[in-house]
Amino acid sequence: MWKEFKNFIMTGNVIDLAVAVLLAGAVGLVVNGFVNDIMMPIVGYFTGGVDFSDLFFALDGEQYATLEAAKEAAGSVVAWGNWVNSIINLIIVGFVLFMIVKSYNKVREPKPKPAPKGPTAEELLAEIRDELKKQK
Repeated sequence: MWKEFKNFIMTGNVIDLAVAVLLAGAVGLVVNGFVNDIMMPIVGYFTGGVDFSDLFFALDGEQYATLEAAKEAAGSVVAWGNWVNSIINLIIVGFVLFMIVKSYNKVREPKPKPAPKGPTAEELLAEIRDELKKQK
């Protein structure tokens, strides 16, 4: 059983998967840092400094100064600003990943063109047959 497990772990697919998972985590950190530290301040600037994460609607009709205050008072709130932040984050992350994949596709080696198709085995045999008939 140990030998089978060792063979399973050492196959290329498992190693490739492990590398992909680790790289995905690293790329996720980089992209989230880009979104939170670069793009969201720009979005905030163009929306007049609005911080979407603090926008909410209190279902109990009370007025709360911040979302934190509403949560501390155990008020029922719909934190729609967090949802807007999530949508903006998704759009930016999707665009960044699109640009990464597009760049990768440009850099990677092009696939070799398929060899031109030659005659089939039947066509070659027919030609040989015809040549032999001519020689008689």
